[in-house]
Amino acid sequence: MNPLLAASNATPGGAGADDDKLSDYVPNSRDLSVSRAPSAVASDEHHINTAPQTPEPEQEQDSEDELDDEQFDEDDLMNGSSKAAKKAAQSSARKAANAERKAQVAEIGKKRSAMEQAKVADSIKRFQYLLGQTELFQHFIDLKKQREPEFAKMLDEQMVNQSGKGKKKANDHRHRKSEKEEDEELLKEEDAEDEAYVFEESPPYVKGGKMRDYQVQGLNWMASLHHNGINGILADEMGLGKTLQTISFLGYLKFHQNIPGPHLIVVPKSTLDNWFREVNKWVPGFNTLVLQGTKEERADLINKRILTQDFNVLITSYEMCLREKSTLRKFSWEYIIIDEAHRIKNVDSLLSQIIRTFASRGRLLITGTPLQNNLQELWALLNFILPDVFSSSEDFDAWFKTKDDSDSDAVVKQLHKVLRPFLLRRVKADVEHSLLPKKEINLYVGMTEMQRKWYRMLLEKDIDAVNGASGKKEGKTRLLNIVMQLRKCCNHPYLFDGAEPGPPFTTDEHLVDNAGKMVILDKLLKNMKAKGSRVLIFSQMSRVLDILEDYCQFRGHQYCRIDGNTAHEDRISAIDDYNAPGSEKFVFLLTTRAGGLGINLVTADIVVLFDSDWNPQADLQAMDRAHRIGQTKQVYVFRFITQDAVEERILERATQKLKLDQMVIQEGRSQQAQKVGQNKDELLDMIQHGAEKIINNSASMLIDDDIDEIIKRGEEKTAELNSKYAGLDLDALNNFKSESMVNTWEGEDYANKRGGKNLIWIEPAKRERKNNYSIDQYYRDQLNTSAPKSDKPKISRPPKQVNINDFQFYPPRLVELQNKEFDAHRKSLNYVVPSRESEEGETAEQVEAERAEEQERINNAEPLTEEEAAEKDTLVGEGFPDWQRRHYQAFVRGVEKFGRDALDKVASEISDHTEDAVREYAAVFFERYKELKDWEKVMERIRIGEDKIREQQDRIDALHRKVKATKFPLQELKITYGQNKGKTYSDEEDRFLLVRMHHHGIERDDCYELIKRDIGEWPLFRFDWFFKSRTPDELKRRAHTLLLCVMKEEEKEDDKKPAIKGGKKRPIDELKSGPGSRDTTPSSVGGQKNKKKKV
Repeated sequence: MNPLLAASNATPGGAGADDDKLSDYVPNSRDLSVSRAPSAVASDEHHINTAPQTPEPEQEQDSEDELDDEQFDEDDLMNGSSKAAKKAAQSSARKAANAERKAQVAEIGKKRSAMEQAKVADSIKRFQYLLGQTELFQHFIDLKKQREPEFAKMLDEQMVNQSGKGKKKANDHRHRKSEKEEDEELLKEEDAEDEAYVFEESPPYVKGGKMRDYQVQGLNWMASLHHNGINGILADEMGLGKTLQTISFLGYLKFHQNIPGPHLIVVPKSTLDNWFREVNKWVPGFNTLVLQGTKEERADLINKRILTQDFNVLITSYEMCLREKSTLRKFSWEYIIIDEAHRIKNVDSLLSQIIRTFASRGRLLITGTPLQNNLQELWALLNFILPDVFSSSEDFDAWFKTKDDSDSDAVVKQLHKVLRPFLLRRVKADVEHSLLPKKEINLYVGMTEMQRKWYRMLLEKDIDAVNGASGKKEGKTRLLNIVMQLRKCCNHPYLFDGAEPGPPFTTDEHLVDNAGKMVILDKLLKNMKAKGSRVLIFSQMSRVLDILEDYCQFRGHQYCRIDGNTAHEDRISAIDDYNAPGSEKFVFLLTTRAGGLGINLVTADIVVLFDSDWNPQADLQAMDRAHRIGQTKQVYVFRFITQDAVEERILERATQKLKLDQMVIQEGRSQQAQKVGQNKDELLDMIQHGAEKIINNSASMLIDDDIDEIIKRGEEKTAELNSKYAGLDLDALNNFKSESMVNTWEGEDYANKRGGKNLIWIEPAKRERKNNYSIDQYYRDQLNTSAPKSDKPKISRPPKQVNINDFQFYPPRLVELQNKEFDAHRKSLNYVVPSRESEEGETAEQVEAERAEEQERINNAEPLTEEEAAEKDTLVGEGFPDWQRRHYQAFVRGVEKFGRDALDKVASEISDHTEDAVREYAAVFFERYKELKDWEKVMERIRIGEDKIREQQDRIDALHRKVKATKFPLQELKITYGQNKGKTYSDEEDRFLLVRMHHHGIERDDCYELIKRDIGEWPLFRFDWFFKSRTPDELKRRAHTLLLCVMKEEEKEDDKKPAIKGGKKRPIDELKSGPGSRDTTPSSVGGQKNKKKKV
């Protein structure tokens, strides 16, 4: 077949293989050229198409039909009439499903056409409304008219029509009206009466309660936006009921505008269930569907509910939007609503790009985070809600740059005029008078002796970086790591391995006494529990929650917990348990990021920020879990800060950033959002703050005052910190430096003299020479031989024992002797076995019986005899003491990869051991593997690996026989495809693949890279652009399909031959395998079961 003809006649084929790409996937041009036909559109990753881009539903279905015709699975291995009947039934069912799906897609297409007409009418109303609001929008509309002549023509025609009607009415007033003119006038008056409905009280369709006045105002604002064809941003402060206002707006569309849906609500994964509950609670009439679950569960929902349009409101997460984008693109949504909309401020993110391609009549953004006047982020939001006006970020930036930067008031007014039609933001202090303002108090805590020890060690460990003597890029990374370690030390020293005393590890008072924050927290919780309060504790570190969890169990506080690893169902259960009426849960432990978003915990009135987040907005969100509508108590927020340490400086920087953000919003300046700790000098300042005092001061720093006194002192310091930044303007805040950065001595500033180099002011610990003996003490001991000895009894040391691991295969007798020896040692110490808590399924009697048995064994223990001690020394050398866990894991991986017969290759995977040593270990391993704790799992891995090796060898043998069966395989090789032959690859291409696979060897890792190189150099495929453009992965998939065809052909030939009695077993079956092993049938060439392959 001519390659040119093949390239021109090939039918494009593709499948929705991108459904499961991860959210960090960046689109590339390869995704746009998966067929023979070259793409007609160039790929541009940074271009955002403001028009909805939706695939043609009919074309997509045809592609799926073609793929169905090309696919087959391992059921084709069946023979006889049952196989033909099954195929006929499958084909019939597939055709029926395709017909039904085509009907569904056709229905969706009709709605798409209707929506496009409605959007044209909305755009006219939108431009007229915006031009009536302010003349600023004329600037952006004029720019769009210059770039898009069709848009200019449409807008001019509308303006002419409007002005023409007015002139006719003014000049031609004496003639009688015709029927047509009167009809047009009546229709115009009827349109004029079509005003947005204004609610004066909570709508009757809101069933879960009554909306507050400001919430009704928010509903009216959204209704007005809809009437004028405008999209908007609902940016009320956190806790003012943005969810309720949004749901009531959807109810307005359904009950007053007869628009029940479909609506798409995209929310964080953590709030999926909350949104579902709120919709059903406030407006019960909606048919609501949540799209989540495994791939199979989502496919079932798509086929049974989504494509059949059996829903009004579809709620899904950001991740599901990316994975199921091909399905969501098919719909014409009435409204797309995005919760926590600051996620799409980055125009380069995949989420932002994908959601912009969804077709919708309206869009609504919900965010509780204040908008910063970063022009790029602001344009990203405006472009999303109004793409036909704000279509170019360059125009937006240029419009601001033309203004005089010195005239900040003018910039503010311009910016507010632009935002006024789209943005609604209220704060609690202005609208929610029944909600008492929260009180934030910073509690300054001291360090314990253990914390000071670890803090000093961390500073001295990397003293060069602390003193600023490292490079720019490297220095910042090192400093960030030091800051992170110092913050861990401030929280609790037990976060470092080796800090906690043990083993045995106990939950005791030392858990509280060794951390300053725990001392204060212990006093605070006792005080608040006595007052009847309930507490939320936030921390950035999940391991801090582990320590707090142990503390709650130790003190008997009932608690709930949520962190980043908490399953969705467990998260919902924990929130319900804590909010349940009469709940006995006193403490809720949460990580700031996982638990500070979209959760209502108004049953608590105390918020403890165990450590501060780098982003002050994250801390504000955490506070508002309790400080929101429905809270009837005064909310107190206690923020723990370690005094004279890195946390104190971090808090100052975060406060400065928060004030700076507020000033930027007020003054309308354009600047990039600065992160706390973004530059090296700032990090160095944080580390050096208080370090000299910690290193050189030996006095105790622990604060052990009464809790009321600590709170009172914290209120004073908090007021002092806030007043420090309150009187500063924007420029002063930007240039503000703390006093620790000023280096003055004897009235002279040395900061300017050091030439950019920091003075070395933190000295490492002094080295002291250790004396092995003292001359004075030597003569003193010699002259005073009768000195009284101490009466304090010496504690005997535990016996020296070998650390035994199961994979080292020591003799069982050695374990027995060591246990006997250790029990005798514990008996000499009068050791008492502690009681443990009963686990699930155990009774207290069983636990006590177990403890008593162990205690009796210790009481009856006898030391080893001389014979037993000698036996123990002999047995120590009989195991594999030089085999560490990494050697054992490498051995298991090697056997899994190469098989137990290829120990030479296995030895190459294990460092530090010779082949003979590996063979000796393997002999013992396969004899005593049942002594391993997880031996079933390990042997299953080895069995699966050896099955893959056998299947791979079967494929190699089948390929060898196939290619060697003909003298000229590139011309004469025949491939039996089955009933259907694919339309993608030609016979010449398939034959070439098989021959080159046989030449290079499919067992090679780079086999398909070499084949791709061969294709580029082979004259036959010089003009076969399709074949030359295949990637190694695509060639590999095709090769696996061809190998499956070859193996099926051999199996059919084997079935025709008479069976040979007494055949010899395969060598692999003669080898020893673990108990429970079974014979397996090769699932497929690719090692995947029940998966269809394209031919």
